Amino acid sequence: MDFDVIIIGGGHAGTEAAAAAARRGARTALISFDPERIGAMSCNPAIGGLGKGHLVREVDAFDGLIARATDAAGIHYRMLNRSKGTAVQGPRVQADRKLYARAIQSMLARQAGLEIVAGEAKSLTVAGDRVTGVLLADGRILASRAVVLATGTFLGGRLFCGDQRDAGGRWGEQAATVLGHQLRALGLPMARLKTGTPPRLDGRTIDWARLDEQRSDADPWTMSPLTQSRALPQLFCAVTRTNPDTHAIIRSGLDRSPLFTGAIGAAGPRYCPSIEDKIHRFADRDGHQIFLEPEGLDDHLVYPNGISTSLPADIQAALIASIEGLERARIVTPGYAVEYDHIDPRALTPTLALQAMAGLFCCGQINGTTGYEEAAGQGLLAGLNAAAHALSLAPVILDRASSYLGVMIDDLVLQGVTEPYRMLTARAEYRLRLRADNAETRLSPIALAAGCLGDARQQRLAARAHARQLIEEALAVPLPSRTLLAGDAPVVDDGATRSGYDWLRFPGVQIGHVAPQLARVHDRALIDEIAEDARYAPYINRQDSEIAAIRRDESLPIPMEFDFGAVPGLSNEMVERLSVARPVSLAAAGRVRGITPAALSAILLHVRKRAA
Repeated sequence: MDFDVIIIGGGHAGTEAAAAAARRGARTALISFDPERIGAMSCNPAIGGLGKGHLVREVDAFDGLIARATDAAGIHYRMLNRSKGTAVQGPRVQADRKLYARAIQSMLARQAGLEIVAGEAKSLTVAGDRVTGVLLADGRILASRAVVLATGTFLGGRLFCGDQRDAGGRWGEQAATVLGHQLRALGLPMARLKTGTPPRLDGRTIDWARLDEQRSDADPWTMSPLTQSRALPQLFCAVTRTNPDTHAIIRSGLDRSPLFTGAIGAAGPRYCPSIEDKIHRFADRDGHQIFLEPEGLDDHLVYPNGISTSLPADIQAALIASIEGLERARIVTPGYAVEYDHIDPRALTPTLALQAMAGLFCCGQINGTTGYEEAAGQGLLAGLNAAAHALSLAPVILDRASSYLGVMIDDLVLQGVTEPYRMLTARAEYRLRLRADNAETRLSPIALAAGCLGDARQQRLAARAHARQLIEEALAVPLPSRTLLAGDAPVVDDGATRSGYDWLRFPGVQIGHVAPQLARVHDRALIDEIAEDARYAPYINRQDSEIAAIRRDESLPIPMEFDFGAVPGLSNEMVERLSVARPVSLAAAGRVRGITPAALSAILLHVRKRAA
């Protein structure tokens, strides 16, 4: 059987890669151990969050799957950081596990040019330094011009729960052991990482009446702009906490914890540590929050977010019983840790292609990341670029100034990882430009040029461009201050005349004060986005100037003997990192971890002064 692109793995990375490659016109095969498990949510039943929600919206701008599947399964919507500016707000949605997987599988089934293949990918077929396809465990050979590895935690995966050890990438599912051996034999730079999950609880045994409720947001926003309204009933989550008794129970079991006995030697995610790590690292804390998240409308399972653990099952039962509201809660499935192989992402190009083997692409946890959203973003780009390789099309490469996707890929391929990588808004130096609410505006034109948008998305893009023009024309109309005062806007009558766009920069001035007719005609989300553009305009213009200056001067060479310690304004940490990395140009200096645009400006001035 011949294909243009073959995807190995049906998780969040693999499904996005398969759909993206097919949307770009490649004959695509998606190989999965069990097609009925395609799109399964291995860990928490939620999509999005701070930084992560930005990635979801960006994948959606390329006509990806994750946002629409989230809305099809959404049972609890919450905008995180709502009290802060829109640049750092993060949309997060609890999803019904069964409905989410069903939505993903349904979209894949409708995708032209995509075939689902049930089986185990035993090994890659290789000719010299080029991949030629995949050998399945049953002896079938699938030929292709490009292969995408989206193996998640299955590559050499081992599960840990107390003294129990099993091969597997997820509870009850086998590991991709033979493929892992082949990749190591090929001499690829590989290491091990670890992640984990909490025990699942029987929600019927939780005393919900004693706990604080956290209800879904009342305003009807959705994860994808293509979703007209929320389709499902909304459930509430609840919040409880660990306590000193819980911590004492956990400490009593540390001698049986694989994290503390040395059975697990790989690094875990710093920003999502196990409960064992929490009570060890934050010994002064008397409690840690736990969010009780329902797993579905017709499912009694509850996910206790915040107590990921690989402690023995009896210790897990005791610690659960010590928590308010969970005294009688029954564990259905114990928590566990999983250790797995990953490739050093510095071995990849910005297209997520492996430099050492033509036609081989990697995405998701195999690249050292953690999280559904990071996986989906990499899957999108790996799929688009695998299709580009197979069909001789232009690659899709995003930079840090255009997207969180660009930030993530740049971080991975230039910095590598020492722990599972998680997206945070703080990683994006241009985050004022990269809001979750403007992802469609920023990236849909790039997606259109790449030829990966379906008909419905293209029609929406054209209609949206026309509406934006009309809104901007309405906001360009000059308005004297007395007109705003007459409409109860919180401004002073200074006699000035400004455009509606400029008035929106004033605190408290809303669209209704400057162009009340717009809300009756146009999409509210687009109006709000343009209003936010107006409010952020001075800061965005300043960032745009910085970006333009850096791009003009990024080829400026930096002498090997340059003394970074002599540059005013650089922190000791920056000086140390730059002195070790020894960047040969301003562009290279900008890619050293933690070097800010302000620091680059200072280096630029000092290099010029030294050369004068």
